[in-house]
Amino acid sequence: MIAITTSSSISVKPCGRGRGRRRVFGWCGKYLMDGDTDTAAAMAGVEGLPAHNHGFVLEGGGIDVDGEGRLLTTRQCLLNPNRNPHLSPDQIEGHLRAALGVEEILWLGDGLANDHTDGHVDNIARFIGPGHVLCQHPACEDDPNTDVLREIERTLSAAGLMVSTIPSPGPVHFGDVVPVPASHMNFTITNGCVLVPIYEDRYSAVALAELKALFPGREVIGLPARGILAGGGSFHCMTREIPA
Repeated sequence: MIAITTSSSISVKPCGRGRGRRRVFGWCGKYLMDGDTDTAAAMAGVEGLPAHNHGFVLEGGGIDVDGEGRLLTTRQCLLNPNRNPHLSPDQIEGHLRAALGVEEILWLGDGLANDHTDGHVDNIARFIGPGHVLCQHPACEDDPNTDVLREIERTLSAAGLMVSTIPSPGPVHFGDVVPVPASHMNFTITNGCVLVPIYEDRYSAVALAELKALFPGREVIGLPARGILAGGGSFHCMTREIPA
């Protein structure tokens, strides 16, 4: 395994999924923390892994892979002018193939409304097996992401993937009328369980029940995540899995 860092990377306010080794990018300067520039090298050192710098911006939450050569990402994130303005889509794909060994790159369009990550894919679609992807369907008529969620499902189905869906959290607000980018997709898969962010009681109960059927070998645990989202991100944003 190779620990990959970037030469102009992302720092995540709660913790380290998007932290890099050299110049800290901080979601276009939104979240900057002392020590971020040392994080990736330190993690690689602890695990006894080599660290490689690559000349493009890439956050962990900006991609998802299925372990058999497929990679998911969004145009809103990787093609954002605040990420890699000097690179064309073909050049970005070349970097991804060279750095990660992927063969098929699947592009989605936009992420969730008001997402401070500029459309991280880990908020909208996740691989749960080879060629099997999970996304959300609108939980209710006033879901603020109805059009985006439906387009995501159509795009994934058209790509020939096996597609499963769970309900979104619906509209979630933090004291004003602007919906926050709450998502059940920002879960973390561990050896024995799946940690799922929840934001309310109605739709999360359905989502958790359906996730239990999709992860029969793991315990599915729903945990309140409003406080984490208020600081930016959720469980997947806060963790970095290390494959055995």
